[in-house]
Amino acid sequence: MKSPQEYLRKLYHDQFGQWPKSVFLIHSSGGSDRKYYRLVSGAGSAIGAWNRVKEENRAFLYFSRHFRSAGLPVPAIYSDDPDNDVYLIEDLGDISLLSIVEHACNKGTFPESVRDLYQQTLKELICFQVIAGKSLDYSHCYPRAEFDDRSMYWDLNYFKYYFLKLHVPFNEEKLEDDFRTLVSYLGQAGTTWFMYRDFQARNILIRDNQPYFIDYQGGRKGPLQYDVASLLFQVKAGLPPDFREELLEYYIEELTRHISVDQSSFRQFYKGFALIRILQVLGAYGFRGLIEKKPHFQLSIPGALANLEWWMNHEQIPVNLPELMKCLDMLTRLDDYRKPSDSNAGILTVAISSFSYKNSIPDDHSGYGGGFVFDCRALPNPGREEQYRAYTGKDPVIIKYFEDRPEVAEFLGNARNLVIQSIDNYLERGFDRLTVQFGCTGGQHRSVYCAERLSAILREKYPEIIIKVDHPMIITK
Repeated sequence: MKSPQEYLRKLYHDQFGQWPKSVFLIHSSGGSDRKYYRLVSGAGSAIGAWNRVKEENRAFLYFSRHFRSAGLPVPAIYSDDPDNDVYLIEDLGDISLLSIVEHACNKGTFPESVRDLYQQTLKELICFQVIAGKSLDYSHCYPRAEFDDRSMYWDLNYFKYYFLKLHVPFNEEKLEDDFRTLVSYLGQAGTTWFMYRDFQARNILIRDNQPYFIDYQGGRKGPLQYDVASLLFQVKAGLPPDFREELLEYYIEELTRHISVDQSSFRQFYKGFALIRILQVLGAYGFRGLIEKKPHFQLSIPGALANLEWWMNHEQIPVNLPELMKCLDMLTRLDDYRKPSDSNAGILTVAISSFSYKNSIPDDHSGYGGGFVFDCRALPNPGREEQYRAYTGKDPVIIKYFEDRPEVAEFLGNARNLVIQSIDNYLERGFDRLTVQFGCTGGQHRSVYCAERLSAILREKYPEIIIKVDHPMIITK
């Protein structure tokens, strides 16, 4: 039996007329068995996906072609092999909106560029929901064509059995009564529009300062408010409450350009769907983190409980849910997940830096030794061309220069695989520091680009670790 990589190699050859020089795993979905690979040759790069759930593949491929025909920024479908559960799509890069937000927050800033990206994202969301959703054939949806009562009960029971039951006692009959009350109320919002279902910054890729969208295979008919709440209350993004409110205002204003909106009613339902999304996320973290023992999800629980606590303190919906509210209040008081916000003890830190070989390889003053030093001088050098000399590897023009060269993607893929092998081993053994250095002639273009790209990849793959990036040869913009 052939491996997924072999089937993907053939799809790539049929599409580009060349066999890929490299095929490497770039992402394995934390919530499913889906795996994604990057395939690279002189003809360019592409993303190959393998997923044994054929119905989900069919949904993704249909949605992608429909959204592309509607002019929405989603990856092009190159080819697919449904019998062997693989398909080949456009490579949109590795930089997600989430990685940009996390990088901005790590620097203690929240630049205007991030606000612009969120506004663009919400504007495109309306196009998915209202425009493209009108002509979509919902018979292709998987696992369900509508976010109806049954879907909401699934989410609530996911929360009940995989999180709530593990932490606090409750009266099951009374809780079920409250679930019925909540579902009945939220059902009044209707299911007229396309609902992305997993609309979060991790599934929004940024290329040339524009958002592109992936992972909508769980889409179905549903309410408008759910996707907005999913984005604004995403745990890892950690958006401040005032910024969430600003973005909600922006979304509603843009929505009124397309349809008539009762803003008061819209906001009330938004609060309810924010709650059900928070509970669904806690259920997912409970299952993946507490049952399956995955550290990434375990470490995300405090952030999800912080969202719940904020909701409990600031929001109200016009229905009485006494048992549910009592349970939620107890969850917000759990001591198990209250940790000092400035404590990084025991958390792996990966220190990534660029350097110039003119100044020699920097010493490691951490006392740990080891780590990686990658020599980027074999890569194409934009510094030799006059129009690029004033830029650095963080500037869009240089990023585009390297993204157009498959040998750079191959180099990064090899470096990534080596570093990830060490990170997985370090996490297993409880180590707390790894050093990765990229060097080039001047420490301005190639080494900076590679350090930035690897840091974005690692932030996406390992949200639970600390990534520090340093470029001593350039002035941070």
